Amino acid sequence: MFTNYNYTVDERFKRYVQIDTQSDPLSSSFPTTEKQKDLSRLLVEELKAMGIADAELDEHGYVFATIPSNTDKKVPVICFCSHVDTSPDSSGTNVKPLVHLNYDGKDIQLPDDPAVIIRASEHPYLASKKGDDIITASGLTLLGADDKAGVAEIMDAAHFLMNHPEVKHGAIRILFTPDEEVGRGVEKLDMKKLAADFGYTMDGGELGSLEDENFSADGAKIVVDGISAHPGAAKDKLVSAIKIVSEIVDALPKDSLSPETTDDRDGFIHPVRISGTVEQAEIDFIIRDFETNALELHEAYLRRIMEKVVAKYPGAKGVLRVKEQYRNMKEVLDKHPEVTAYAAEAIRRAGVQPMKMSIRGGTDGSRLSFMGLPCPNIFTGEMALHSKHEYVSIQDMQKAVQTIVYLAQLWEEKA
Repeated sequence: MFTNYNYTVDERFKRYVQIDTQSDPLSSSFPTTEKQKDLSRLLVEELKAMGIADAELDEHGYVFATIPSNTDKKVPVICFCSHVDTSPDSSGTNVKPLVHLNYDGKDIQLPDDPAVIIRASEHPYLASKKGDDIITASGLTLLGADDKAGVAEIMDAAHFLMNHPEVKHGAIRILFTPDEEVGRGVEKLDMKKLAADFGYTMDGGELGSLEDENFSADGAKIVVDGISAHPGAAKDKLVSAIKIVSEIVDALPKDSLSPETTDDRDGFIHPVRISGTVEQAEIDFIIRDFETNALELHEAYLRRIMEKVVAKYPGAKGVLRVKEQYRNMKEVLDKHPEVTAYAAEAIRRAGVQPMKMSIRGGTDGSRLSFMGLPCPNIFTGEMALHSKHEYVSIQDMQKAVQTIVYLAQLWEEKA
């Protein structure tokens, strides 16, 4: 089916990553940055140019579009979703995508900062891509493959389906979201407007990966009130909230329960931001575990640490506030096994061995699953995320395009 197809995914990807769409975790607006809409507006234009008449960008920054059904069968409406924003962890301004044709398997030194070297020894997946065409940034920014690889793959798959009516499928909904990287990607999504039965996020990593399980996640904030006093007359009066929150962080375990000391199915408590003054200081945490009930245990442990430290400082007060972020999608997907099974079969049809994996993190799909759209996550090829070492294989992206098309076809066949 794809023998003579001229893929557009790499050309689209190289254009999309040059548009700065970085989201902002400190912003209270939605989307958190207006510049995310720069890419979204372009996507709407390109979808309409394909003949997708209902493509639109709403006031919240969501892109909706429909590839119309071309079958007489009654087929469930399937949605493919990716996010347009890039991580705040590394600059996304003036990204220069570089293509390393027929990658030789060696270290890749990035020209705009020779100190940035993507070492094959540190990136075994990259080493396995010898002979592929690899796209990186130039050394000063992240690349933005997370998740513009997914965006470009959905766009190329849409292009294929609109130009190959012989491939039968039901109605396909396309959704591009803002603010996924700051945990707010579907916060204002109108599910009735989306009007889909099942979904797939294109936001996974290595070729063949299929993820139907993710961390359950809470956000937590410790607020400590100290006692301010003039430093020249502070003896036996001043109680520094800054020192107290520093001591709370220092009291966390050094050899466990942190991202840097855990893997596989281990959960963690991770301080991500400290701010404040002598009088009041705050620590923001993310708390993660595959077992949802374990979150309460982690939070109780953190509360005990806070109370023990604060008790050493007369007059100080501490409070822990917890907010639910997202839950393990497996709790929903286990009730709809066909959604993941069809994805695995589509990956096989693309000539790739599917690999069931768990996400030590979350995607829009984890929240969408609990909003009524069971939604596992499929590979895009994006690797070394949120860093200047980020890279993607063009051949991996092409296989993701095939997977989307085969998946649309499978749902029609099974209807």
